[in-house]
Amino acid sequence: MVDQPPLCDLHIHVGSSVAPHIMWSIAHQQGFKLPVKDYWEFVDLITVDPRRDRSLDDYLRILHEWTERIQSSPAAIERSVYEIIGKEYRSSRVERIELRFNPMKRNEGGARDLDHIIHAAIRGMDRACLEYGVQAGLLFCLAREFDAELNEILVDKAIMYQPRGVVGIDLAGTERNPMELTESVGRYARLFARARDAGLGTTVHTGETVATSGEGVIAVLDQLKPDRIGHGIRAAYNDEALARLVDTGTVLEICPTSNLHTRAVRHLEEFRYILGAFVDRGVRFTVNTDGTYLCSTSLQREYNLLRDAEILSGEELERARVLAFEASFLAR
Repeated sequence: MVDQPPLCDLHIHVGSSVAPHIMWSIAHQQGFKLPVKDYWEFVDLITVDPRRDRSLDDYLRILHEWTERIQSSPAAIERSVYEIIGKEYRSSRVERIELRFNPMKRNEGGARDLDHIIHAAIRGMDRACLEYGVQAGLLFCLAREFDAELNEILVDKAIMYQPRGVVGIDLAGTERNPMELTESVGRYARLFARARDAGLGTTVHTGETVATSGEGVIAVLDQLKPDRIGHGIRAAYNDEALARLVDTGTVLEICPTSNLHTRAVRHLEEFRYILGAFVDRGVRFTVNTDGTYLCSTSLQREYNLLRDAEILSGEELERARVLAFEASFLAR
């Protein structure tokens, strides 16, 4: 591992990256009532099975029904953040990591104080950074299904805790169709402008499913003006979206295994086309995990996947690796 170059993960969710045995331990410590009594059945419960889970909605169902609920206490979120950072450093030499989560999905619908959840996440991050000598930051995920008032509070909290290690905001949740996205994305414009003005980085989940399109990516670029886009793979099929990504210099956060599991990308050959289009047009992109344990992957495995399948050359992978450090909000 000493000879391996350091890696940077810009797109990794707290809810999908804690080892099952840690989640099992947290659930029992909190007296969380599980629908299974056997550990291996629990692993199946919180891990994507490509034979069973065939869409982004299936992926999100696991997060919302189980992992986010199990992580819903200050002690649970502190341990979760701590364990993720340490594991990613040990397994893939991830020396810079930006963890994203929605604090409001960890406070049991308001039953627990939101600030205690955030402080706990920061404690877990600080402890891991001290022990492993890595750099880490937190991103707060706004939710497409939330009312405007709740997303406003999340932006308020991100700005408030920026001096403590919150480096940006994200917008997450299922995009139902391109028209819905292009018509509704504008309602987040003011929130993203506030975050930018405060010095926070901004990123948006978009272009992640076959139901969406390059038009959604264009709408996000026009109205939200993010620094980065989570996934954005459907832009490969839209010339205007490709041109806009190049003109704006927006960086894509590509998550290969996740996109294959959710059927956003059908197979590696389609990934060859998508990433080939980005390389040919000069679109900047990085390689990330999305969710290590949910997808049974690691950041080093993601790089190996693209290299071994000869989807990207060694030089192209090195460009993506270096860009991840440069595009990190921690680099500001």
